[in-house]
Amino acid sequence: MDSQFWISLVNIIIIDLVLSGDNAVVIAMAVQHLPAEMRTKAAIIGAAGAVGLRVIFAALVALLTGIPLLQAAGALALFWIAYKLLVEQEEDVHSHKEVHGFWEAVKIIILADVVMSLDNVLAIGGAAHGNIGLLLFGLALSIPLVLFGSSMLTTLLKKWPVLSYVGSGVLAWTAGKMLMHDKIVHAWVERSGLTAVDDFVPFVATVAVVGAGYFFGHKKQEQREPGDVHA
Repeated sequence: MDSQFWISLVNIIIIDLVLSGDNAVVIAMAVQHLPAEMRTKAAIIGAAGAVGLRVIFAALVALLTGIPLLQAAGALALFWIAYKLLVEQEEDVHSHKEVHGFWEAVKIIILADVVMSLDNVLAIGGAAHGNIGLLLFGLALSIPLVLFGSSMLTTLLKKWPVLSYVGSGVLAWTAGKMLMHDKIVHAWVERSGLTAVDDFVPFVATVAVVGAGYFFGHKKQEQREPGDVHA
């Protein structure tokens, strides 16, 4: 095997380590409210859905990359997921109720993976340089990384719920980067000479999502409390 193979292999491992973190955050935040015996099952189903989607996207990557503003639309969906998970975390902390059902958690995991998988496949596919074996290795490696990472993060989130703000911020930052990397958005930014917004938009988006999640999470709880008192 030539040196290019080993370079590609190392690159894929690094990409998996970096990109699997976002998927692990989504899974951990989605399953943390489930009973302990259901968390692992939901995480496995969600991770399996993620890998299945990546395989499909790998086969259709040429077609998908030709759809205008697809990545931008995915970024907007990920903003909403980051906000939704944080608001529900605030509800859970203050009301001490589980706000996620099993299939709702699985649905959130798979929806987020639909959004993030295209980026993952493009990165791994680029590093594989057309080598199908390396591409499949990269997809397979992501399974244990996501499961291990989500299990560890779930434990931390249950112990320190405030870390949900970090998790939501990571997802919002990822969404901001996805938005700015969309071909049409990126081309418009370059034509406008506004290249500085490439880093500014993810930062502002992260602050906005985390701030909105905190504000509306607390507001929903305040609106619920008068009814709780009379009950």
